[in-house]
Amino acid sequence: MLEALIEPLQYGFMQRSLIIAILVGLLCAVVGSYLMVQRLALLGDAISHSVLPGLAIAFMVGANIFVGAFIAGVLSTMAIAWIRTRSPIKEDAAMGIVFSAFFALGVTLITTIQKDNKIDLNHFLFGNILGVTIEEVRDTAIIATIVLLVVVLLYKELLFYTFDPLGAQAAGLPTNLLNFGLMVLIALTIVASMKAVGVILVLSLLITPGATAYLLVKQLHNVMIVGAGIGIISSISGMYLSYYQNLPSGPAIVLVASGLFVLALLFSPSYGIFTNKQSDVGHLLPVLRELKQLMRSRS
Repeated sequence: MLEALIEPLQYGFMQRSLIIAILVGLLCAVVGSYLMVQRLALLGDAISHSVLPGLAIAFMVGANIFVGAFIAGVLSTMAIAWIRTRSPIKEDAAMGIVFSAFFALGVTLITTIQKDNKIDLNHFLFGNILGVTIEEVRDTAIIATIVLLVVVLLYKELLFYTFDPLGAQAAGLPTNLLNFGLMVLIALTIVASMKAVGVILVLSLLITPGATAYLLVKQLHNVMIVGAGIGIISSISGMYLSYYQNLPSGPAIVLVASGLFVLALLFSPSYGIFTNKQSDVGHLLPVLRELKQLMRSRS
């Protein structure tokens, strides 16, 4: 058992991959807890897909692709807020419009770049954690430190704003600034996670560990702590699974996180389907009855 754990660590690429996987698992769970509590999971999805054109433009001009992706992520949140406040269109529709437009622009730019340069679109979409360099590990560590420091310093303000935006505004807190700051933290987290799981799968790491923790504990700081533990365990387990079973690393990490969520959903002491008497499986019966009626009507 011990040999199986130590063997991958003799390779430099595995050492770097495990470090960045642990950082991403920790960071995504902490920041994603705010998204989950505010029921803004779609916003994380919108931002993660919207970083693609910034990444492509930065590559074209020879700039740092992390900086380009971050700028695009922030611009997408500003575009969503502008559409929502300047029109009768709801927030979810604004997210869908901005997300699809930015993503389409990003794919178009990368496809154009591929004609003259060797650039793999799949690495941006699904990540390439085994190919991380020491500089990328350093950049991810810097971003993680900045984001976690801001979360610690502004925890009370963000907590108040997350659960009661109107109350926070009445108390004199700068709610617009807090909202923009939270969007910036999410954009930074997504940029830091791109190399590990790519822009498509990053939403899973943002939401799943926090959602799993939410089934086990109730207070936000406990959700963050337990979610961070789940995120780190998922990242390490996914990396070892990838090493020994020759699986793609990013999807393996996401599959482990999803499996832990299913276990919590079934066996959580407070909300588990099999462990909590109040969550009677009888709630599923109306759905089954309607499904049965639908099948009969089509036969």
